[in-house]
Amino acid sequence: MACDILAKSIATYNINHTSNKALNLSLEDIDSTIYIIQMIIAVQGCSHGELNKIYKRLDQIKAESGLKPEILLCCGDFQPIRDEEDLNELSCPKKYRLFRDFIHYYNGDRIAPILTIFIGGNHEAPDFLKNLYFGGWVAPNIYYLGHSGIINVNGLRIGGLSGIYKHQDYKLGYFEKRPYDEYTKRSSYHIREFEVEKLLLIKEPLDIFISHDWPLNIVKYGDYESLIKKKPFLESQIRAGQLGNPATEIILKHLKPSHWFSAHMHINYSALYTHENGKTTSFLALDKVLPGRKYIEVIDVPLVGNNPNKTHKSDSNPIICYDLEWCAINHVNHSRMPLNPFTVSTPLKLEYPTESEISKVKGMLSKKCKPSNYSYRILHNDTDVYKSPKKQQQDFLNLLELPSNSYFNEDDKGLQIKFIETYF
Repeated sequence: MACDILAKSIATYNINHTSNKALNLSLEDIDSTIYIIQMIIAVQGCSHGELNKIYKRLDQIKAESGLKPEILLCCGDFQPIRDEEDLNELSCPKKYRLFRDFIHYYNGDRIAPILTIFIGGNHEAPDFLKNLYFGGWVAPNIYYLGHSGIINVNGLRIGGLSGIYKHQDYKLGYFEKRPYDEYTKRSSYHIREFEVEKLLLIKEPLDIFISHDWPLNIVKYGDYESLIKKKPFLESQIRAGQLGNPATEIILKHLKPSHWFSAHMHINYSALYTHENGKTTSFLALDKVLPGRKYIEVIDVPLVGNNPNKTHKSDSNPIICYDLEWCAINHVNHSRMPLNPFTVSTPLKLEYPTESEISKVKGMLSKKCKPSNYSYRILHNDTDVYKSPKKQQQDFLNLLELPSNSYFNEDDKGLQIKFIETYF
C-alpha cells in the first residue's frame, strides 16, 4: 500500500514538475540526497458548521480505504459561531442562523480529531475572524488561515484567501467593526485588493492554494457542459466567461500552485489548468455537507526535494509553521494597509522585501518562536489562547514589531460612515 502511494506520488510529481532533474530517478535510485515523500490530506467544501458530520465521514473513509489524512483543509463557510452575538452577525437568511457544531469544539466538549485549517467564505460571523486577520486558533486543533495567508505544515506550503469577490468593494479599505449593519456584515467578507496584491508578491513555489469562490474561467478547463446540465442557471455566465473571481484568476496564473481547492457553488467539479511554462494546477471544487453529495475528498500530495530538513513522516504530528517570505511581505507592507471605507483610487504600490528585510524578519521569528525542521512554529501552538483572538492578533503584531491600527483596535473609532442602502 505504502509503495503504491509513493509510486503514485512520483508519477503525479513527474506530471507537474517535468523540469526537475531529480525525477529521472527510479525508486531504486533514491539515495540520501533525494527525498520523495507524500502527505495525505483531506479537503472539505462548504462546511456550514457541520463539523460532526465531516469528521464522521473521515472516519468512514479511513475504515473503507485505510487512508488516514493528516490535515483537513476547509474551503470556506466554516461558520465558527461562539455565541448569540456571532449568530446575529452571521450573514445568511434568519432561518439558517443556527449554532450547529462548532460551539461544542469551542467550549471543549469535543476536540477536533485532525488538524483542521480553514478560510472564510461568504457566510461567516465577521467579528471573530476580523480579530484573527493574520490567522490563528479558533478552537483546539482548528486554525484560521487569515484574510489571506501562507503557512508551512510539515513541509507542505499552503496558501489561501478568505471571502468572495465583489467589484464594488474590491478597492475599499478596512473599516468594518461592531455594531455591524446589513451592509458591513457582507462587505467584511468581500475580498480586498490589498490581500491580492500581497499574494502576488510571492516568489517561492506553493503546493496548495484554497479559495472560497472559483478563479474566473477555471470552469472552462473541465467538463463544463456536464456542469451546465446540473446547474443550468450558470450557463450564461459560463459561456460569457463571467463565472468566477477575476482576482484569484490572476493569483492562479502567478502562483501556479500544484493544487487549488474551492467551494461556494455547492457542486463537485474538477479541472486541469496548464500554465505557459508547462506546469499544471489541478483544480477541485467540492460540495456542501449533504447526504449523497461529494463534499470531502482525500488526496495524496507528493513532496519531493533534496533537503533532509524538509522530509516528512506520516506518523509525525502535523505542525503549523510561519512562512518566512509571507511574514516578510506583511512586515514590509503593513503601513500600506488602506483603512478607509472609500475606494482606493491610487495604486497600492506594495514592495517585495529585500534580502536584509527578510533576514531581519527571520531574526524576529527566531527570537520568539520554537524552531522546527520546516521553519518556526506559530505562536501559541500548545495553548488555549483560542478564546483570546485579539491577543493572538496583537502577539503577531508584536512578533513582527508592527503597530496596531484602527481596523485592529476598536478603541480607535476611525471614520464612521452610516450606510443607507444595502445590497447582497
